[in-house]
Amino acid sequence: MSKVDLQGLYAITDSVLMPTDQDLLSRVEAALKGGTRIVQYRDKSDDADKRLRQAKALVDLCQQFQVPLIINDDAKLAKDAGAAGVHLGQSDGLLAEARILLGPDAIIGITCHDSLAFAREGQRAGADYIAYGAFYASKTKPNASPAPLSLLAESKAQIKLPTVAIGGITVDNAAQTLAAGADMLAVVHSLLAADDVELQASRFSQLFSSDS
Repeated sequence: MSKVDLQGLYAITDSVLMPTDQDLLSRVEAALKGGTRIVQYRDKSDDADKRLRQAKALVDLCQQFQVPLIINDDAKLAKDAGAAGVHLGQSDGLLAEARILLGPDAIIGITCHDSLAFAREGQRAGADYIAYGAFYASKTKPNASPAPLSLLAESKAQIKLPTVAIGGITVDNAAQTLAAGADMLAVVHSLLAADDVELQASRFSQLFSSDS
């Protein structure tokens, strides 16, 4: 996937939801088979060996589907694992430093919460995409500040970067979120905790087909 094609279902892993290597890889593979276009590896533990092992395994898996693997918050891990890029929060290190470490071709995304100012700053700094949320009640981040759907249209008018919507995204609210202006839908529980992950991924993916 080139940077200009950043769109589609964006799966984010959860180390509590998928505690073992086997569970992580099997669920991500099912999501990829269902049409997931981007995967983010998110593990906040301090087990460096596990994180590197799992990240490398996910890189190999995602490459089979020609899908980029993004690492959450850790540019060094992205470099060591050979990942396609990194996603940075507002407190996860300077974007410029990540760019120097990972190079010009890396995909670097940033969390903007509900702030157009953060998005403008990210665009100036060379981000490849911006992420807003939470738009709905989120199991992953229950204390996240709510973001209005109108923010997506405002961002489209001002920020010329692909946009991710995150936070409580489900199949039921995905269409309205896409209609509001999202290019990518970042999903954790509603996708990877599903009884049939591949089927759930295909349900999300079909919404992008009808949107285009």
